[in-house]
Amino acid sequence: MATNFLSAYFFGALIGKWVFIPIILIEWCLFIFFIAKFGGKTSIKLWLRPPDHISFWTFFAVALGLVPFPIFLLHKDLLADWTVLLPWIVLAIVNPWLEEFYWRGLLLDNTSRWNKWIAILFSSLLFAVNHAVFAIHSELMRGPEVFLSTLAMGIVWAVTYKKTGSLRWILVAHFLVDFFNLSVPSFLDLYQPGR
Repeated sequence: MATNFLSAYFFGALIGKWVFIPIILIEWCLFIFFIAKFGGKTSIKLWLRPPDHISFWTFFAVALGLVPFPIFLLHKDLLADWTVLLPWIVLAIVNPWLEEFYWRGLLLDNTSRWNKWIAILFSSLLFAVNHAVFAIHSELMRGPEVFLSTLAMGIVWAVTYKKTGSLRWILVAHFLVDFFNLSVPSFLDLYQPGR
């Protein structure tokens, strides 16, 4: 997490709002390292197994992924520029895998001896605080609503993982959020909230 904030300040001075690219690339490399070192292929297979059962939480997790759909409808025209479209697609496809393997899979598995709710809150708070790095250079990513919505997603997805034993539907939900919230146009402040 500290690496992300240091990257934001260092690279932000050089490339401004496009700083999200080195932040995310460095974070992905760290996630890959930690997943490989402490999770490995066996953990990934377990995380991708079919859910033990489909529950209310499964539907709730996916429904949460649809919340930013109106943002997509209002601002999809911002994707006409390939320099915005390409990183948006890459982020929507790659990011859910690495974030969910790390934040839900690895962290929750390695805190499994903790009280369930403390582990859920721990991983979800770290998830939300980690996303606060984008607020340094993006006005749209600032404010308590961004932190609270990220925290809420982290909690719902963590509970879903604990209840179902699988990340399959959580990956779908995370993809929907990254896709519909127009992550790259948001990082670049290309639109105003509510417009």
